[in-house]
Amino acid sequence: MTEKSVLVERKPLQVPEQYMGLITLNRPKEMNPMDWGTVKELKTAVHELSADKSVRLIALTGSGKAFSAGGDLKGYLTLQRDEPAFKRFLDDILEVCESMRLSSKPVLALVNGYCVAGGLELFLACDLAYAAESAKIGDGHVNFGQIGGGGSNVRLPRWIMPSLARELLFTGRLLSAQESLQWGLLNKVVPDDKLLEAGLELANTLALKSALGLSIIKDVCNRSLDMPIEEGLRYEIDKVFDYALTSHDCREGLNAFSEKRKPKFLGR
Repeated sequence: MTEKSVLVERKPLQVPEQYMGLITLNRPKEMNPMDWGTVKELKTAVHELSADKSVRLIALTGSGKAFSAGGDLKGYLTLQRDEPAFKRFLDDILEVCESMRLSSKPVLALVNGYCVAGGLELFLACDLAYAAESAKIGDGHVNFGQIGGGGSNVRLPRWIMPSLARELLFTGRLLSAQESLQWGLLNKVVPDDKLLEAGLELANTLALKSALGLSIIKDVCNRSLDMPIEEGLRYEIDKVFDYALTSHDCREGLNAFSEKRKPKFLGR
């Protein structure tokens, strides 16, 4: 049997019957390239975990020495000569990244090594990013005469200061984990052997919150980035109004505060 390029696990959390969904890119010998088959498997994995109500956080990582070192450059010699196929490939990458951005679950990048080009584009579709101390992060497309087609040129200037984003895009430079933290790419840097533990710690924290509330917060944060501020503020008000008037969890949070007890959120 052919080994899968993408592995999906559910890691138990401290809250009973709650899990962290872990997606692992699983071609370590090739440094987890973003070829078309991997993209298709990844799309299925994200949809599966997004639909699972017991999953509180989706985490994405790689096996071996890389999160993902990028696209299959040798494969591009053939793929880029097939115009319809190349367009479908790029559309599939866009769909994967958008499914992560628009998932109702928070999505965390756990960067375990090299995160370059297509790997960075996956990273930028996540909501948060932790990295191991040995991680190396950058775009790198320009080093091989390529241009990112999975969102790096659009998302990177929205993630960090545009001038810093341009420097990474123009030079192809790779940053160390500590540099990435200083530049604003990362939320946290941890020892290499503590990366999964850090992801589980975050998942356990989120498991105590309202899943519905978190999904609305993520939705407002991500969608409003592409709106004029007045439209974004109105979108937020509409979401809050509906949540406050119709959800169990909003009322439960207020009652728990009044009664000096821990809330029991149901995610609805």
